[in-house]
Amino acid sequence: MSGMRDDIETILLTEEQLRQRTAELGAAISADFAGREPLFVGVLKGCFVFMADLMRCVTIPCSVEFMAVSSYANQTTTTGAVKINKDLNRDIEGRDIILVEDILDSGVTLHYLTEYLGVRKPASITIVTLLDKPSRRRAPVYAAYAGFEVPDAFVVGYGLDYAEKYRNLPFIGVLKPEIYR
Repeated sequence: MSGMRDDIETILLTEEQLRQRTAELGAAISADFAGREPLFVGVLKGCFVFMADLMRCVTIPCSVEFMAVSSYANQTTTTGAVKINKDLNRDIEGRDIILVEDILDSGVTLHYLTEYLGVRKPASITIVTLLDKPSRRRAPVYAAYAGFEVPDAFVVGYGLDYAEKYRNLPFIGVLKPEIYR
């Protein structure tokens, strides 16, 4: 881990901050969706660490599904073209969908996904994101539940990657610019 840690300019969010805020989000979702049975749809790969922790903080009946999409292709900014690599395996008509994302950046991917899933007639689509980076927004997307607002810096850790590395860091850190330039 020391080699990866050397690539981090600064720790933005600690393990404890992540744990506490994830518990708060889980409690809020549990209260807001009480009496319903939402389907959590994780957007792979970045969501998996956050989603696993979030699910353990949700106290209502729910189910889980995953989608895999790509729009970055080992770049630091989205290409704007979204490709579905893994679609849902079940009917979502009439279901309350909670889309789980690691970071809401440009909004291009989540905007595409809400439109894409919307034609399947779910009862609702709600977005929960660990990180929100509103300064980079290019599409009209709003997260009903957002963990932390982050500055326009390249962040990794806790599921977020650069070129498939750093996902296993237990914190969110800012990657040194020389690593990705």
